[in-house]
Amino acid sequence: MSSSEPVAVHLLDREYTVGVEPGERDSLMAAAKLLDGKMREVRGANRMAAVDRVAVLAALNLAHELQLLRDENMARDRELARTLDGLQRRLDGLADL
Repeated sequence: MSSSEPVAVHLLDREYTVGVEPGERDSLMAAAKLLDGKMREVRGANRMAAVDRVAVLAALNLAHELQLLRDENMARDRELARTLDGLQRRLDGLADL
């Protein structure tokens, strides 16, 4: 049975405590740092921006970046599959000789 441990993360100078599996702590901390940076970028010089709005816009930006990476990965997978299929056909042709 795995048990999560509480970890404090800081986003826009606010502290949040979240539960995380012991082996995933470093990854969570890296994600929190990434999100904090994105929130600060979205907020920019507007220190009066509502934190919830900044959080939603930062999350949307990160989700968009993730979707672009997924799309690129799918395109790469399709290209790899075409290349492997072509190589397999060439090998099959050599075997027939």
